[in-house]
Amino acid sequence: MIPFFVQFKCELGKSYSVANAIAEAEIASEIYSTAGDYDLLVKFYVEKETDIGHFIAEKVQTIPGIRDTYTIITFKAFGTRRQS
Repeated sequence: MIPFFVQFKCELGKSYSVANAIAEAEIASEIYSTAGDYDLLVKFYVEKETDIGHFIAEKVQTIPGIRDTYTIITFKAFGTRRQS
């Protein structure tokens, strides 16, 4: 599986409905609300042979309330530290 992240700019007042729609579609691993230039940060996993551009265009950008997306392709995951 290949992980990548997408930052979302939503229409005003639509970030919760966009987050809920992504969750209901069961296409994301994690969904976070964020402050700053973007409203949401979402982590996705796709099969190695999946075209990420097509995945974003067909399964993500078709969700109502999304104004813009910014995709971040990742290369290597480093160790994580859990907080108690």
